[in-house]
Amino acid sequence: MAYKILVLKGDGIGPEVVGEALQVLKTVARQSALELEFKEAMVGGASLDAYGTPLRDDVLKAALDSDAILLGAVGGPKWDNPAADKRPEQALLALRKNLNLYANLRPVKAIKDLLAASPLRAEIINGVDLVVVRELTSGIYFGTPSERRTGSAGREAVDTLYYNEAEISRVLRFGFELARQRRKRLTSVDKANILASSRLWREIAGEIAAQYKDVAFENVLVDSMAMHLLRRPRDFDVIVTENMFGDILTDEASMLAGSMGLLPSASLGDEINGAGFPIGLYEPIHGSAPDIAGQDKANPLAAILSAAMLLEHSLGMRAEADTIREAVEAVVREGYRTPDLAAPGAKMVGCKAMGRLVRERLEGGEP
Repeated sequence: MAYKILVLKGDGIGPEVVGEALQVLKTVARQSALELEFKEAMVGGASLDAYGTPLRDDVLKAALDSDAILLGAVGGPKWDNPAADKRPEQALLALRKNLNLYANLRPVKAIKDLLAASPLRAEIINGVDLVVVRELTSGIYFGTPSERRTGSAGREAVDTLYYNEAEISRVLRFGFELARQRRKRLTSVDKANILASSRLWREIAGEIAAQYKDVAFENVLVDSMAMHLLRRPRDFDVIVTENMFGDILTDEASMLAGSMGLLPSASLGDEINGAGFPIGLYEPIHGSAPDIAGQDKANPLAAILSAAMLLEHSLGMRAEADTIREAVEAVVREGYRTPDLAAPGAKMVGCKAMGRLVRERLEGGEP
């Protein structure tokens, strides 16, 4: 059976890091006699420049027909006109909504050899292994009305934070099921002391927690959570929260690993592909970093680890995914670093060399 993988390289450093992840997938496929059928297409700013839209209908159709999507970051200063009616990020939101990808998984695991890369003390982050599950298809990013307008006091804008019971329940159940596979601890994050949507979230979280008595459960306010992630991150296992809170907290949590260039993500839903696994969209959590695009300075490890998540979650190939993770850790252990992880005595390499080193470890090569 051939698995169909849609590759959307995005903007800025996207083509560079996704290109290395793609080569890693091809290496694993050769070694495992795995048949992968790749299709590439433009998305985001590149598509906006070429076709006048951030996401063409035929690309969305290809995404709906794929087993998984590997994506690079979209956007950049070139397209940052606040008055524009079409923006690169609309492509990402449309993919999530049309594929019904409501649960975004962002694992954060401290690698022992990179503890010094974090701005936090090693004793705080050593042993950190958590997953943030971010609700992805509702909340303030999708609520209506969302518009800019002119009022009696001049220019004004409104964004609507909306959630319903079904949207909250499904992402929390996803989180509880994930917690059962891990250390059986779940933290639900909200702002229930202020927001009506969060009070509904907390009410539903408590009802669902009662059905998972084997999972230790707690509610934490989002501002407190921002502090706890820096003070005691090892105390957390699975963290479930709404869309905007999850977006912010996971960027903060990236510093636990030392760099956003190390963190992958998977966006999943209920749709099942031909292999019996969820169709997913896989991407590094970092942005397009246009300031270093084309300079071979980007860190491809988050994109490569996203490819590992693709193998595990959408193709059911956990062992193959683990070989990628082990190869990444081996390269890091050998002292190789891209500029974002620069340290005294490190073996500095570029994006292409880092990708090549990971492939060599997969092929059994030595440093």
